[in-house]
Parts: sequence; structure tokens; C-alpha cells
Amino acid sequence: MTLTVKVISPDRTILDTVAEEVILPSSTGQLGILTDHAPLISALEVGVLRLRKDKAWSAIALTGGFAEVEENEVTVLVRSGELGSEINSDEARKKLEEAEQALAGIKTEDKQGKIQAEQNVRNARARVQATTPL
Repeated sequence: MTLTVKVISPDRTILDTVAEEVILPSSTGQLGILTDHAPLISALEVGVLRLRKDKAWSAIALTGGFAEVEENEVTVLVRSGELGSEINSDEARKKLEEAEQALAGIKTEDKQGKIQAEQNVRNARARVQATTPL
């Protein structure tokens, strides 16, 4: 049996396919979904959604959101997402280095700046991870 997987952002449907397995970056850790999984709703962190289809793994970098699993359907609602196959890995690594350098340069009293810089690092790291095979 398979799972129907939909990943939707406010501006587009990122993915609409079937898969044998899905791994979600939930707020409590990695969450594996197989067919006939119990119904659930989970918050998602910035991270990488991985799915196995025809014995091959693919990845999507997510910027957080929610996932619902019910009757072999996985619906993922995210702020934004990007297919790992569409990400230039060299460019993603460069952006991660830039984000880490920007974070290192934030002064400790700039709490808002630090929060934004940390978020930028998490987003950039997820993009890099989505380009690497499982």
C-alpha cells in the first residue's frame, strides 16, 4: 500500500504524489509515517521532509508548518518549501556559510537580530540537508 502525500504552501502545491514512507521534521523529532499510520496532527519545525517512492528517497526543505495524517493521506501545510532536486548545493552551502557568519557577528544585546539570524541559519541548513542523499 502507499500513502498519498501533499505538500502545500500558501502560493503553490510543492508536491502531490504517492510514497511508501514519509519522514517529517516534527517539533518533537523525526516522525516516520508508513501506511495505516494512526491519525495525527503534528507541528513541524524547519527541516527536511524525506519520502521514499519506488525505493528511492527524495527530500524537501521546509520552513515549518503542520502535518495531518489520516487514512493513508499525509497533508503538509508549510510557510514555504523547496524540492531538494531543485536546490543548487554549492549555492546552498555558500548561503549557509553567510548565514552562520552573520549570526556570529550579531551583538548579544541585539536579541531580535539574533533570533532572525538563527532562523536564517536553520533555513539555510535545511536547504543544504535537502540536497544530500539519505
